[in-house]
Amino acid sequence: MPRRAGVACGADRRLGVDPSGVLIPWSSFCCLPRRRSGSQAWPILSVWPDCGIARVCGSATNHSGSVLSQKLYGMYALRCSVTSVLRGGVQTGPPILAMAATLQMSLAAPKAFGKPSDLGKSVSSLGAARLGATELKLVSIGAGVVSSCSSVRVQRQNLGLGVERLRGGFTTAATASAVEVGGSTISRDDVVREDDPTNNVPDSVFTKIGMQLHTRDDHPLGILKNTIYEYFDESFPELFKKFDNLAPIVSVKANFDDVLTPPDHVSRSYNDTYYVDANTVLRCHTSAHQAEMLRAGHTHFLVTGDVYRRDAIDATHYPVFHQMEGFRVFTPEEWEAAGSSDGTAYAAQDLKKTLEGLARRLFGEVEMRWVDCYFPFTEPSYELEIFFQGKWLEVLGCGVTEQAILKNNGRDGTVAWAFGLGLERLAMVLFDIPDIRLFWTNDSRFTSQFKSGQLGTKFKAYSKYPPCYKDISFWISEQFTENNLCEVVRGIAGDLAEEVVLIDEFTNPKKGLTSHCYRIAYRSMERSLTDEEINELQSQVREQVQTKLNVTLR
Repeated sequence: MPRRAGVACGADRRLGVDPSGVLIPWSSFCCLPRRRSGSQAWPILSVWPDCGIARVCGSATNHSGSVLSQKLYGMYALRCSVTSVLRGGVQTGPPILAMAATLQMSLAAPKAFGKPSDLGKSVSSLGAARLGATELKLVSIGAGVVSSCSSVRVQRQNLGLGVERLRGGFTTAATASAVEVGGSTISRDDVVREDDPTNNVPDSVFTKIGMQLHTRDDHPLGILKNTIYEYFDESFPELFKKFDNLAPIVSVKANFDDVLTPPDHVSRSYNDTYYVDANTVLRCHTSAHQAEMLRAGHTHFLVTGDVYRRDAIDATHYPVFHQMEGFRVFTPEEWEAAGSSDGTAYAAQDLKKTLEGLARRLFGEVEMRWVDCYFPFTEPSYELEIFFQGKWLEVLGCGVTEQAILKNNGRDGTVAWAFGLGLERLAMVLFDIPDIRLFWTNDSRFTSQFKSGQLGTKFKAYSKYPPCYKDISFWISEQFTENNLCEVVRGIAGDLAEEVVLIDEFTNPKKGLTSHCYRIAYRSMERSLTDEEINELQSQVREQVQTKLNVTLR
């Protein structure tokens, strides 16, 4: 990075430049909070899209939410300054997060810090919980020339606090410019498009793309996925092809039309699905890849991946979760060789036998039952339930694939079965995990409890910080939906929003207006929240609810 003329390089004179050209001491962005010219200054980690990496920057936001960004050229920071920025003001204010794949910090005079790797360890220990980066590059610069470089692996996570402010207000610069999924690069502009009225994907959702929790062998989701893979490998050696790194951006046709979702089905609405544009969505289910798998010639496959749905805020719902899709095609020769003249009956019998074996593999010898149900893409359709821990638990949905899907994709004359299961739903039961947000934490008190191959290790709670409840009441409009409210709350509070629940509703007979009162529970799983930061979050929620949802506050 070129040095700026006139910028001091002394240890205690790190300088930045604000938009007016005034030099600002680096320390201004490390002391929290700091008021400058009527603004509240917070350090942030920002992304420079032109180079696709994150670098330390600063941002000052005034009380109306507009943003003044300062690129700091004082990257020649002492250890304390670096770690102060990475800590993000956790003791005194909301941290703003970077979700870049790489965080680069340039350091002059590396001898002042010891080895770059030593500094990396220090930065990692203090900042990993707030870094989105999977790699931290420490680059020593002398006379504008890179003289040494060291990379330190850093755990990636999103605490979700203040990354973006839902189409306005706070800066969205703290998100990565691009992520890699399945060998393809997905940029933020590919997913988040403020100028497109058909786009409803927030930055807080984009930051989850590429995190691939299901591919981490020591993560509960990865452990569960691998156990299911092992079951199929043992039961059907070398038969099922596995895919767990397919990009989540799919066409509306693949997500809905190819699996026969009716045009008026609720799942197609903007209230339920994240639309990139009118013809493209973030997949709602792994079934979105059925057609492409069949057209590619695959007849036995398992597809695992992250899926995206606009949903409620509570302990069991999250806008991103993980599914596994299983699919098997049978030819007439197969069912006739088994003495069956009915391919559909043969496939249904094989399906039930296969999935009952999977349930025993996961839960042991348990009582099971099959419940008839409806899915657009299978007929007959079933849900498998097991009696576990004193109650009936839905394990998965499945059925015999509709003939139209097979005919449309070159498999006329065959029959097939398909199943789909949610990894989080099963993992929460198997590992005794009480809150779905925990799957996204990098807190070592959580991650260290699980080891590859050890299914069913019971989670031991390490803390229970108190919740803070705030109520909000407003007159709703005809366009109001609860999912939209949850998107606003989640966009502001991130994973600090534990629950949003309707606690009161009434209609004024004279005015013909309906009022809703919602109770928002804020809670961190890693620390106690202060009244100051919760009040600030609630204030932003009130402002955004009124402006974004076209409601009238009471």
